[in-house]
Parts: sequence; C-alpha cells; structure tokens
Amino acid sequence: MFYQRTVEEVRKQIEEAFANRSPGQARIIALTAILRLRQICLAPVLALPGAPDSSPKLDFLLEQLDELRDEGHCALVFSQFTSYLDIVEAGLKKHGFLYLRLDGSTPVPQRKNLVNSFQNSEIPIVFLISLKAGGKGLNLTRATYVYHLDPWWNPAVENQASDRAHRIGQTRQVTITRLVMRHTIEEKMMLLKEQKLKLYKAILDEGAADGGAGLTREDFDFLLG
Repeated sequence: MFYQRTVEEVRKQIEEAFANRSPGQARIIALTAILRLRQICLAPVLALPGAPDSSPKLDFLLEQLDELRDEGHCALVFSQFTSYLDIVEAGLKKHGFLYLRLDGSTPVPQRKNLVNSFQNSEIPIVFLISLKAGGKGLNLTRATYVYHLDPWWNPAVENQASDRAHRIGQTRQVTITRLVMRHTIEEKMMLLKEQKLKLYKAILDEGAADGGAGLTREDFDFLLG
C-alpha cells in the first residue's frame, strides 16, 4: 500500500534527522514529512506526481453532494490544500455540479460577487473554499451542509470556517462533516489533539511560528506508530 510504504520512508527520514541534525532542524524535516502523509490521505498524487490519482474522500464527497443536490441543498467544502481543491473541482465539473471557488488567489472585489452568487442561487450549488481564505468575513447562510476534507488541526480555525454557515439570518439546521481517514496520520493527529492541545497546535500550524518547538521524538513516534 502506497501510504504504508511512505510511512516507512518517513520514519527513516525522521530517525536520520534526529540522529544527525539539530533538534530544530530535525523537527522541520519531520513536519515536512508528515505533510506528505496528510496529502496522501487526500490523494496520493499530491505527494508524488505520477502516483495514483484516486481519492476515496472525493468519491465519498461526490456521493454525498449528489444526494444533497437531489434534495435541494447547498454545501460548503473546505480544504487547506488548494492543490486538492483543483482535484475536487475537476470531479465536480465531470459530474455536472454547479460550483463556485474561493481561495487565497481570489481578488478581494471578486469575493463579494462569489458570495452574492452563492447566497442568491435558486438551485443547489457547491462552494469550494480554502480554509484560510474562508475563515473570516463571509456570510454563507445559503449552505445547510459543511464538509471539511482535511480537518484543520487548530479547532478554532476550523470552527471559524464552519461558522460561515451559522451567521445571522440562518434559519435552518447546518450539518458539519469532517472527513478523517481511519488508521492514518489524520486519526493519530486527532488523538493527539485530545492529549496535547498545545503540541497539537504546533504540529498543525506546521511549526510556522516556532519551527515546531516543543515536538519531541516520542511525539513523532506516536504519530507514525
């Protein structure tokens, strides 16, 4: 299995890093390696060009959205990886879904037009949004379903995104679904979130603030165990 092979590769990389590099350098290497595993959980091709382009999460999402379309629902779909949004967008287009997309490259003036198009749509529509771009300032009460394709490791950011559908004016129940691959790094990181919230935040922010300070060799062993 491609994922398991990569886990073994990552484990060796981390062992070598902690044996031959400074703790700070080793943590950065380990965080980068973990990022590969997170991408594989979405679609192997994200981590390795030429790898299988299958995506169980996308297959599941398309099934869900097909049912929602028949029932007249609109949905928000979040991912932190714009490269994965590309794959999802292609899937939506192939299956004839009406959709919009907003990410960090979307010009500010166009954001308002996209929001208005979504809010005023009279037919079911899917709104693809990168997590950081959709975290603030959007009122998307037309949505009754929210999907997080790669749950954000910082729960505050993820909840802030979900709240786009809970703004003033929302009169319907909103259903939020987080897609987590079982027996993978995603599941381990969700467990780590419960055990070490502060450490978990350092991992999921990919050490942006402090190079992953606070992560230990034992923590990486847990994630890859």
